[in-house]
Amino acid sequence: MGALSTLSSPKLIKPTILNQFSPNKIPSLQFNPPPSTKPTNPFSSSAFKSSNDAVPPLVVVGSANADIYVEIDRLPKEGETISAKKGQTLAGGKGANQAVCGGKLEYPTYFLGQVGKDANGKLITEALEGGGVFLDHLSTVSDAPTGHAVVMLQGDGQNSIIIVGGANMECWPESLGEEDLEVVRNAGIVLLQREIPDSVNVQVAKAARSAHVPVILDAGGVDSPIPPELLKFIDILSPNETELARLTNMSTESFEKISQAVGKCHKMGVKQVLVKLGHKGSVLFTQGEEPIRQSIISAPAVVDTTGAGDTFTAAFAVALVEGKSKKECMRFAAAAASLCVQVKGAIPSMPDRESVLDLLQAV
Repeated sequence: MGALSTLSSPKLIKPTILNQFSPNKIPSLQFNPPPSTKPTNPFSSSAFKSSNDAVPPLVVVGSANADIYVEIDRLPKEGETISAKKGQTLAGGKGANQAVCGGKLEYPTYFLGQVGKDANGKLITEALEGGGVFLDHLSTVSDAPTGHAVVMLQGDGQNSIIIVGGANMECWPESLGEEDLEVVRNAGIVLLQREIPDSVNVQVAKAARSAHVPVILDAGGVDSPIPPELLKFIDILSPNETELARLTNMSTESFEKISQAVGKCHKMGVKQVLVKLGHKGSVLFTQGEEPIRQSIISAPAVVDTTGAGDTFTAAFAVALVEGKSKKECMRFAAAAASLCVQVKGAIPSMPDRESVLDLLQAV
């Protein structure tokens, strides 16, 4: 199964939702190109076209933020006031970033989240629509403002971020509605992050597991321990190096130490851990198998690293649900992240599928 080559704007055509995955198993189908004298690109949209013109969608459940950017030469010291060179507000949030990434990679994508009845909510809604994301499960709440973040962007592209949860953390129903849970059960793959309440993530992960839908949890967000109840319902945990160290209370200063920290995750019940290592690349650890390492695909210039991890995780998920091998998934995700860091902003930097394919052909 895969993204339809005819599906250039997912928001205009609703997919017929089918669940085609075997119980409790992440898909790892190998691509077998048809006999041809010309090499076939396994990442092309047509390579995985569904024979029945229906694909189970990517469902992203998570946060949506208005990112308030301030461009600075350096971070201020304690008690110090400095001037920013520039400031602007752009759409972002880990959940919205990943949803737009899925949409721009031409895979049918739903976003389940909350925004407030304010200008920032409108900004995010328009950005999601522009990325081709289905918004049937986006709620607008009146008792909380849209979540926002202050992004302090330094000249080398590195950033420091402060998040205000707003509607991402407030006003969720005690129990998600049946319509929301149904889209989860009929997904091809589900993406979660930790910028919404753990209770919501647990409900979603349980619903996905009941329907044998694989779940990836991006560890980014609140810095509290991940509830064991959530861990037992996810298939892949995806932290960056810092998050892995915090979650395991172990050092991640070398590959050996990263492997030991991942071993602790395995003992916590997570069989697959996808670690994002910034400029050092990424590694997929599967319990009982050799790790799969992927180096970065170098960018000519790093403008802004905001959203790069979200791009990587979402692109990996899209490749996985399309049936690509794990190595192909890692390479596809690395190419998408390389394009992301070359553009300022989170949602504005999400790459389209054609650009990713072109980069993969060039490297």
